[in-house]
Order: sequence, then structure tokens, then C-alpha cells
Amino acid sequence: MVLKTSEDALIGCNDHTLVTESDGRRWITREPAIVYFHRHYWFNVIAMIRDGGVSYYCNLGTPFTIDAEALKYIDYDLDVKVFPDGEKRLLDVDEYEAHSRQWHYPQTTDHILKANVRVLVDWINHGKGPFSQAYIDLWYNRYLQLSHHE
Repeated sequence: MVLKTSEDALIGCNDHTLVTESDGRRWITREPAIVYFHRHYWFNVIAMIRDGGVSYYCNLGTPFTIDAEALKYIDYDLDVKVFPDGEKRLLDVDEYEAHSRQWHYPQTTDHILKANVRVLVDWINHGKGPFSQAYIDLWYNRYLQLSHHE
């Protein structure tokens, strides 16, 4: 469910949503999640709302676009996971490096992605945007109101 769109960002919520992987594998999300996409940053954020606290999965990829079909971006396989206790892990570096060689990513793309990892970590460290509990509460409550789950 799309909760807000602006010129620069899209905020939504998914809850028990069907996901289809590039290899055709399909699965359903287990918990509600606030999703954040931006037109200028090379990352998007999925804030998974769990009983033990919010966990974040951040995809490094191009800024999003929307067309008649869907919201779209190129996922570069590099991810940052943030656990409820604040621990951060950079994931899939080997996958990113293998695909970088296979698909001949330009050096400018690598520089942009590394710069955006630094921006992302700064946001995480300072509780900016989707990394603020108040932000998660606001948008999850909006989702509950709109979906009549309250």
C-alpha cells in the first residue's frame, strides 16, 4: 500500500506480500514493513516491524522510477542489514563484486554506490528518516488506519 508520494520519495507498507525473486522463487513476507524509496539516493529501505523491534534491510540500487507497470530500480546486490540492537552488517559484497565483473559496472557506479553506503550509514547512526522510531510509528499507524486494522 502506498502511504505517501512526493516529488522525491515514496513511502509504503507491505504486509504478508508476495515476493517473486529473479530466479522465479516466490515467498510471502512474514511481517509488516515500511518501505522507503527516494529519487536521488542510491538505496531503498525496508523497515520490518517485528515483536523484538524493527529490523532494516537496505538495498543499494539506483533511485526508483515509476511507470504504468510498476515501481522500478536496479538492485546492485549490495545490502546493509540493521538489527534491532543497532548492529549493522554489510551483506553480499562477494555477490556485488562478482556481478560487477560479470556485467562490467562502470567505475562511476562503484563510486556512487560506495558514497551512498556512507550516506546510508550516516542516516542509520543519526536515526534519520526511516531509521527513526517516530517515523516508523507514524507510517505504520497510518497504514493501520487506511487498512482498517486498528
